[in-house]
Amino acid sequence: MTGRVALITGASAGIGYELAKIFASKGHRVALVARRIDRLQTLSEEIVKAGGIEPLIIACDLQSAEAGDVISAALKAADVEAEYLVNNAGFGLYGEWLRLDRAEQLSMIDVNVRALTDLSLRFVDSLARHRGGILNVASLSSFLPGPRMAVYYATKAYVLSFSEALFCELAPRGVRVTALCPGPVPTEFQQRAGFQPGLDSKVLNVPADKVAMAGYQGLMAGKRLVLPGWGMKVIPFMLRFVPRGLLVSLVGRVQRSRG
Repeated sequence: MTGRVALITGASAGIGYELAKIFASKGHRVALVARRIDRLQTLSEEIVKAGGIEPLIIACDLQSAEAGDVISAALKAADVEAEYLVNNAGFGLYGEWLRLDRAEQLSMIDVNVRALTDLSLRFVDSLARHRGGILNVASLSSFLPGPRMAVYYATKAYVLSFSEALFCELAPRGVRVTALCPGPVPTEFQQRAGFQPGLDSKVLNVPADKVAMAGYQGLMAGKRLVLPGWGMKVIPFMLRFVPRGLLVSLVGRVQRSRG
């Protein structure tokens, strides 16, 4: 009999790491996807020690065009299907668009957009069979233009738009789709992106474990959008009243202060 898993990308650190522990603690078998197999093994041991089902580990770089094939083959070899898909993997780069490495910016699109879309398409049939769902990790950035992180902000706008459309399209098939939009979360993301957390991080800061729990609960409740923390619930609403030109200027000023 084919088993079921919650497939979680970017599971080696941060929000993905916490999501994996939460899914496992709720009785789901998890399939952990990331590049760093040593971290996945450590997480797997932690889950088993806590009484969870032994995870399936899939060492894979989502920047690769073959990543979806690698993941599909690993699930098939383990005789499991995706019941839930958590598209958490992603990264950002800080700096002036023209000065940032072109290959790295294109890789950002590969991970944040292409891989997320590919996996959603690949596994939608099994998600529907098991009446599961998709949790896409977006961001506060999804609601904003992002000078000095132009490509990253644009990818997260895609994630939110895509998720909301799927929420509507997949509901008749019994598949829940939730976009998780946290503000700044203290993880390895900032170091990878190359900037220092600012005042916004202090004001909107919600720990990764609480963001993950909010995302899990929102997905299980069939919510379209999850905004963890009181500040995040207010900001997207307030942004509707700020002229777009002014908003771009304000975000640009905040971003310049990070360098």
